[in-house]
Amino acid sequence: MMCINSVAATCNVMVITDPTGKDPNGAAAGSMSFADNMFQSTFLMSKEHHFAVLSGGTGGSDSRLDSIVDAVASLENNASAASAASIASKYKGARLVVGGPEMGISIGGSFDAYVVTVDGNGSITVTPYSSTSGGIATLQPGQKGAIIHLRNSEGNPLYGTAATVRKETAINIGKMIRDGYPATTIVSEAMGEVANDSGEKYGGGAVNLVSGLSTGDMFTPKDLNESGYPMNEVYSKSCDDCGWSVGYPSSENYEVCPVCNGELTTIYAYEALGNAITVTSDSVSVSVYGSEKPGLASTTKQIVDASVAKYGYDASAIATSINKGINNGLLVGVDHVEPKDINVKKDSKAVGVYYTALNGDKSSPSWDLPVDANLLNILGSIQTAIGVILILLVVFRSRLLKSFQNR
Repeated sequence: MMCINSVAATCNVMVITDPTGKDPNGAAAGSMSFADNMFQSTFLMSKEHHFAVLSGGTGGSDSRLDSIVDAVASLENNASAASAASIASKYKGARLVVGGPEMGISIGGSFDAYVVTVDGNGSITVTPYSSTSGGIATLQPGQKGAIIHLRNSEGNPLYGTAATVRKETAINIGKMIRDGYPATTIVSEAMGEVANDSGEKYGGGAVNLVSGLSTGDMFTPKDLNESGYPMNEVYSKSCDDCGWSVGYPSSENYEVCPVCNGELTTIYAYEALGNAITVTSDSVSVSVYGSEKPGLASTTKQIVDASVAKYGYDASAIATSINKGINNGLLVGVDHVEPKDINVKKDSKAVGVYYTALNGDKSSPSWDLPVDANLLNILGSIQTAIGVILILLVVFRSRLLKSFQNR
């Protein structure tokens, strides 16, 4: 029997900088916590309808799951964000943050939050709300702003900081919205600030509500009852010149780029989160098929990004780069790929990688040696025979010496 500790996200943040839904980075959301098992309670996103449901609270995982299912069902029936978020109050201890670029944001259930609004003249309003006062808190449709919820987890060394950090982060979110930063950048910066100042730091992850991008399993725990990746710690190093990158802890072995000798930039997890969900002119959408190994998708994207930056949308070059990653141990549990396994769509800046998972517990494919296996067996037999002869010579020498000494 396996025991799984229950978990709830203690930090939920959702930001809207473009309520028209036209800016590809105009709405984003994220969750994290000091607790373990953050893959149980992060977010659920609809790419088709451009909304997200973030969950958390003090109740059990079953009640949170039931509240999420009901909220999604109501949203698919054209319910408002406020109506969907209010469902949380029906389930003991549950919390829901519901929103999208055109529907606004609402939070319901068990929460301590700030609603941030930014008017067209740059005026920022930061208003505290708590479930102890009843009802829900809402950022109205058509309004630029955000909602951030934050509480401290039991056992967090920085327990007691949540109220102060919640307010300070809300104010900083408002300033960034006023100054024109995209929602994806604001969410990543807010999560970095919360991680540093409140200790609620383990992923979790984030989503781009307009473009449908997600951090996937980049920061979630690899195993049950473990914490996710700390958002305020080093995640990788990357080369600004050629795009090559490598994750931590392997990144500690590199001071300069092994591809072009360029200078490497250290990237923290919250920065990597922002990069993963932000659409840029050179962004590449990478899809991975054939295996669900933890970390495979995120590492593949890093390799593909670097390959496209240097060689363009060339299936052969991408396959070569991926195979180097397999040979170097960056990618495990999958076989080598061929150009036919790479589906390139240059017009839409998309690359699909079709892996073949290795059988059993093998982490890497067999070596493709330039000599016949039978020859290796023969050489092995010869080596064994030579070893036996050497042993006999040593034994014979020792006996010969002993016999001479006796004489």
